Amino acid sequence: MRNITLRQMRVFAAVARYRSFTKAARELHLTQPAISQQIKLLEIEVGLPLLEHVGRQIHLTAAGDELLRYASQVTELLREAGESLAAMRGLKRGVLKLGAVSTAKYFAPSLLSAFSPAYPEVTIRFSVGNREEIIQQLAANETDLVIMGRPPRELITIAEPFAKHPLVVIASPTHPLAGKRRIPLERLGSENFIIREEGSGTRASMEHVFSKRGVPIRALMEVSSNETIKQAVMAGMGIGFISIHTVGLELAAGKLVLLNVTGLPLIRDWFVIHMRDKRLSPIAVAFRSFLLEKGAAIIHKTAEESRSILRAAGG
Repeated sequence: MRNITLRQMRVFAAVARYRSFTKAARELHLTQPAISQQIKLLEIEVGLPLLEHVGRQIHLTAAGDELLRYASQVTELLREAGESLAAMRGLKRGVLKLGAVSTAKYFAPSLLSAFSPAYPEVTIRFSVGNREEIIQQLAANETDLVIMGRPPRELITIAEPFAKHPLVVIASPTHPLAGKRRIPLERLGSENFIIREEGSGTRASMEHVFSKRGVPIRALMEVSSNETIKQAVMAGMGIGFISIHTVGLELAAGKLVLLNVTGLPLIRDWFVIHMRDKRLSPIAVAFRSFLLEKGAAIIHKTAEESRSILRAAGG
């Protein structure tokens, strides 16, 4: 494979990404015959077919799947090299690939908004998913950094806490337990809960604290978003266990209340995480340092501003 070129690897990666010669040609500003020729030369060099056509669909062969892993690594290393050299020249440009669990989407835009002015030429690629999806992105090197509430045990990472993450029980203001003081956790064993789906970090924290106290969880409904939990709780369908960072406006507006449960809130941490062997780009290093230095204050300020705006509007 000594004669493989970077151009061939870029062409192959584009075709593999789009499963289309036409779209790859458009992205790389090449003709379709040129794309076909580069793939043909690459297959000759590899000695195995990389693509197969089934009807009008393009699929990767086993060899194609294997080569794509290395092509992606080559592309990523070139990106990192470019950003490192740019940093040495004093340039503030590059791409920041950030992933976050869905609960963090309520404050992550404020973090990015505070960070971006110092790096106007940086492109930010921000993805949101549940815990399992973000772990998969991290393992596949699709993100530089991720924000989540519990470091993954299945990966070798560096995880650094940067802000507190309180988890609380919410209810409708008309719920019989609303306004009660020092509610035993055991009392919640008879309540209907609206809970997050399997794979959610919030659900894992809830199951841990309830099982530790021997309290059963009566799940009336399992949902895939915090928004659905809030709407269902406001409608009086049950109560919810949720991050306090997701309910600031609803609490200020009186649409939801916190239940005063003994032993809660459950205080966890928000972590900024990257793979231990990942060589962070200068931009990723800068954002990581920014989170560790200023992240907690920005999250707190964002929550306070939301409540102030609501009060000023008469909410």
